[in-house]
Amino acid sequence: MTALHESNLNSLPLLHRGKVRDIYGVDDQYLLIVQTDRLSAFDVILPDPVPGKGEILTSLSNFWFAKLGHVISNHLSGIKPEDVVKTEADRAQVAGRAFVVRRLKPLPVEAIVRGYLVGSGWKDYKKTGTVCGIKLPAGLQEAQRLPQPLFTPSTKAAVGEHDENISFEEAQKLLGEARAAEVRDATLALYTQAAEYALTRGIIIADTKFEFGVDGAGKMYLIDEALTPDSSRFWPADEYRVGCNPPSFDKQFVRDWLEASGWNKQPPAPRVPLDVLQKTSDKYREAMRRLTGA
Repeated sequence: MTALHESNLNSLPLLHRGKVRDIYGVDDQYLLIVQTDRLSAFDVILPDPVPGKGEILTSLSNFWFAKLGHVISNHLSGIKPEDVVKTEADRAQVAGRAFVVRRLKPLPVEAIVRGYLVGSGWKDYKKTGTVCGIKLPAGLQEAQRLPQPLFTPSTKAAVGEHDENISFEEAQKLLGEARAAEVRDATLALYTQAAEYALTRGIIIADTKFEFGVDGAGKMYLIDEALTPDSSRFWPADEYRVGCNPPSFDKQFVRDWLEASGWNKQPPAPRVPLDVLQKTSDKYREAMRRLTGA
């Protein structure tokens, strides 16, 4: 199994190494983002990469950027990654797993949208009858479709730290009222259209997150990745049942293994067996195949 845990380009300066993505400077207008095969779980980067993951995230993001481009502009520049690096070794590292994007100012919130009652939302609801402070009807069950999708923003934490859910009012304080409303409306429109399409391909998008950035003129763009198994909870529609959490096409397989391993969720993370990594890779690939036909 071949995988890229960390990129090391000689052609461009490294600006930032995140949980999954390595960001390089191209010039004062553009960045190169390399999607590695790193996997983070419980906000800790695992020592073992998932083979092919970065290429799947790139292909699936490109699919959604094209499909949802009428909803909001995105950060893609149209420049081929291979054209901004100089050596064959660098071209091999970016092929199929990188974007050249506009330099934009990221907004300081993650735009989370929940269409189904699951995960931390379900835990919150059982305790308080709310999700992130939003009151919901009584008597809902786990994995039930919500009456309408919920916009539940969070702060953006640094590597190794935890995101914090915030209210819409707190998002307004961070972004301003007009920008917060723009983020909320774009998030709900992107999710609604993506979820409707995914259902026709046999996949339920239970929840997802988006990130946005603005240019010097204040125009907002969709940035980062979009609607991948890393940023979304995908369920097979034919296995969906209200009252239980369906199997998902994402890193939940690894998370379950880590939970069972007895790890305390503090760095360093344990080594992950090859069969667990391969099964995770297979789940990512199956999600892409279902959604795109590729």
